[in-house]
Amino acid sequence: MPSVRLAPSPRGHQPPDAHPGPATRPLPWLAAVTAAYTLAQLVLVVPGMGLGWDETVYVSQVGRDAPAAFFSAPRARGITFLVAPLTALTSSVEALRSYLAVLSGGGLFLTLWVWRRLLPVPGLALAGTLFGGLWITLFYGPQVMPNLWVAYGALLATGCFLRVVRDSGDRRALLGLFGAVAFAALMRPADALWLALPLAVAALCVPAWRRPAVLIALLAGVVVGSAEWVVEAYVSYGGLAARLHRASEIQGGMGLHFAFDDQIRALEGRSLCRPCDVPWRHPVTALWWFALPLLTAAGALSAVRARRPAVVLVPVLVGLSLAVPYLLMIDYAAPRFLLPTYALLALPAALGVLRPASGVRGRPRRVLATALALALAGHFAIQYAVLHGIVSRSRVTRDAMGRIAAELHRQGVRPPCVVSGLEAVRIAYRAGCASRQSGGHDGSITRAGLLAVARGRPVAVLVGEGGSAPSYAQGWRVALLPQLPGQAGYRAHLSPSAQP
Repeated sequence: MPSVRLAPSPRGHQPPDAHPGPATRPLPWLAAVTAAYTLAQLVLVVPGMGLGWDETVYVSQVGRDAPAAFFSAPRARGITFLVAPLTALTSSVEALRSYLAVLSGGGLFLTLWVWRRLLPVPGLALAGTLFGGLWITLFYGPQVMPNLWVAYGALLATGCFLRVVRDSGDRRALLGLFGAVAFAALMRPADALWLALPLAVAALCVPAWRRPAVLIALLAGVVVGSAEWVVEAYVSYGGLAARLHRASEIQGGMGLHFAFDDQIRALEGRSLCRPCDVPWRHPVTALWWFALPLLTAAGALSAVRARRPAVVLVPVLVGLSLAVPYLLMIDYAAPRFLLPTYALLALPAALGVLRPASGVRGRPRRVLATALALALAGHFAIQYAVLHGIVSRSRVTRDAMGRIAAELHRQGVRPPCVVSGLEAVRIAYRAGCASRQSGGHDGSITRAGLLAVARGRPVAVLVGEGGSAPSYAQGWRVALLPQLPGQAGYRAHLSPSAQP
């Protein structure tokens, strides 16, 4: 493997791998990986998949078809800013997903490109393939969700950090470090803190890396990226402390909670496992999760033996730091939470995959290569099966939402209108209505306020099987609705102003 300096290099000096030979030029390798990732999203995920609940909240902030949904305390507006240029032009969900698929493919290329002089090109390409081939990465690539973009920010920041600490004259890397941390903070401020903390610790603990510019870039990135969220806390949530307190409440209270088993169960294809007390029916879907620490350790050992441990140990440190709140501090799981960790650990894991064949020649090398190819093929087949299942369920739900919105229109619930109750956010957006809840995490209106609204515009309160309408709506007209998957007896209580 090419060597990497840990001490500062003279300005303008290029490391030995700055100009790789024709067989290892990074552009064709990385372009092929990211093109395959983008195409897989466009073919397997984009067609016919509707907006999820969280996505609808984010899109509604800048969409043209319905009033903005309530924006709860934990959320940040970074992903909304990212999709705003497209939503200003069209309300097509497939156009939005195609836009994000292409954008996420470009993001993967950019983040891998930063690492081209830190890791061998074949290992870097394999890392991109391992990360991009996960069902989680494919599923969330075209989604209006911030976690994948935090992963890109973490990869970019860590790569820029390693480049700037070995070459103090690399101003582009220093600017990239600031920009990547700020970008991650714009998407999810808390994640940016867990990203910047280990990098700051590394910069302080390694004497050759102690540069004020690095620490300033990390701090400035967190401050600048989080500024909008902090300002909004004072404008809309009663201050920063109040917003943090409310965000913790919505997330179930931050404390010591071990969510390892929850994350493992969620790998079967659950976008959210809360509460995660479901049986673990398909252990094969988590084989790669148990293999990841072993491959990471093998990759770290390989780098240590090559006397270039920083390029592996730093991303491992950052990846583990980013996993702390989601494995140790919340009592539920969503696979997307760990995307930044998977992105960073893919780098040493790729080296760990390649390591067994590095010192072998002839027939044993071919046997190992064949075994590796078969193992990867099996891994990606499992990922595809999980992806197919979760995308298919999303398409079924989208069709059901469309039928429900059409029935509400037929029953007289037309803009300007308000929808409350079970699954109100997504159905309201499809129907062109505002979604308002009188309690819970998204409480944005009092019952008296909702009743006052009902006097002048159509209001629908959605209730599922076993549920009952609030007291103010129990005398309203009841309309049976098309059924949501897994939800029998779905119905709407309609205010007198909703006339067919």
